[in-house]
Amino acid sequence: MKFTPASFRAWSRKKVTLLGMSGVGKTWLASLLRRHDWFHYSADYRIGKRYLDEPILDLVKQEAMSVPLLRALLRRDWIDISNNIKVDDLGPVLSFVGKPGDPRRGGLAPTEFSRRQALYREAEIAAMRDVPSFIDKAWDVYGYPHFVNDVGGSLCELEASGVIELLSEHTLLLYIQVTTPEEEAVLIQRAQSDPKPLYYRPAFLAEYLPRYRAERGLKDAADHLDADPDDFTRWIFPHLFRARVPRYEAIARPHGYTVTAREVGQVRDESDFLALLETAIGRQSGAGQKDRSLSNKSPQAA
Repeated sequence: MKFTPASFRAWSRKKVTLLGMSGVGKTWLASLLRRHDWFHYSADYRIGKRYLDEPILDLVKQEAMSVPLLRALLRRDWIDISNNIKVDDLGPVLSFVGKPGDPRRGGLAPTEFSRRQALYREAEIAAMRDVPSFIDKAWDVYGYPHFVNDVGGSLCELEASGVIELLSEHTLLLYIQVTTPEEEAVLIQRAQSDPKPLYYRPAFLAEYLPRYRAERGLKDAADHLDADPDDFTRWIFPHLFRARVPRYEAIARPHGYTVTAREVGQVRDESDFLALLETAIGRQSGAGQKDRSLSNKSPQAA
């Protein structure tokens, strides 16, 4: 969706999709807006509750079946296992996605890791295609006038036909951009201090996994990565961050608007957020008018 500052101000039921790397403030911002009568649609919560619920429980039950007491209880349906995912605690999804590396150190062999990555990708695509119906549900069922779509950092990696166009049709896309080397360093340090499971585009992983093996002096094996999974995740994150930036920008330029992580960090309430959006819209509108003005000049005037 595209606006002028005035048309955005007059938009009675605002619907915004937040884009950007994990750690730039998307979930923090969505949680803030939730306190101001916005419906918070968490993509990873939807993934965990709807699309990966059964695979997550299958994995847990498979582990439980290795314990004789739990095996007997499960086979007789005397106990039940549930997925207790929360919007602010996505542990079940993260545990399912996992990290590539030595299984003896909590990692996943490449084949199993790739299987889970593919399941996560399909789940994220499905969750994004659910956005229009949840916009209606937020209003019709729960009475929320406004809607914020808190997407995963991997949205730019999905390469799924029509997903970005669908989100652009129903929501305003807002890209939260890291603009300074200092901000980039903080984001990378934060990710490396607590390495979390991530989604990787297959082509990206195929390019960087051999580089990691070479740097660490590991043997090149088709279905084995003899590495500490946390070490791999720390090593690859800066490469992933820099690979994703042009992908986010390619989405934001034609479809949305851009603000900086520093600007988002200054938001304290809904009015601050709406003012920031108007600023972003005004910046792009002004740049567009300038571009059109230049293009309409005669060659002599230029």
